[in-house]
Amino acid sequence: MTRAHLPGILAMAAIVLASNILVQFLFGQWLTWGAFTYPLAFLVTDLMNRIYGPGPARKVVFAGFVVGVVCSLIGTQIMLQGDGYSYPAVTLRIAIGSGLAFLTAQLMDVAIFDRLREGTWWRAPLASTLVGSTLDTALFFTIAFSAGLSWIEPANDVSWANEILPFLGSGPDAPLWMSLAAADWMVKLSLALLALIPFRLIVSKARPEQKSA
Repeated sequence: MTRAHLPGILAMAAIVLASNILVQFLFGQWLTWGAFTYPLAFLVTDLMNRIYGPGPARKVVFAGFVVGVVCSLIGTQIMLQGDGYSYPAVTLRIAIGSGLAFLTAQLMDVAIFDRLREGTWWRAPLASTLVGSTLDTALFFTIAFSAGLSWIEPANDVSWANEILPFLGSGPDAPLWMSLAAADWMVKLSLALLALIPFRLIVSKARPEQKSA
């Protein structure tokens, strides 16, 4: 890791930190503000991969993972008040789901990008982000809220997330957490397309000797 990689590390750390804070604030019925900042982590990973290669990209991912773990540990110690009882700002299931989803999805992103890096400029960042985002959403929401995984943290009541409601308000009946996951996934996919613009601009301005491909 060199000084040239520091902007990527700082950017990833800032995104993870901001997302951990903004996830506490609702945006509409199905989303939080964190849904709009977290996908930028894939842009940072792809930029590092394109400019410096998969090795530095993985190191940036691990830096983001460490920041996420620290945020989760702090969150588990912060007690909130509501409905006459106290509860942690971050539950064990959310902490495990967040960390595992981030690390798995980001490393998958790095691997797919590296395999496709010799193709058309947009193919590697788009494919890697789409696969990584889908994996991230599936892992996080399943681990954090699925009733089938209640054994992870028996004391954590996730019945609210498993309430049966119309999917996204108008579809077939499904647990609430599936609607939350679908809304989050759609935001990630939309931002994956928009992120191609800054990706192209930043890569085009990188010094030729910086680019690994």
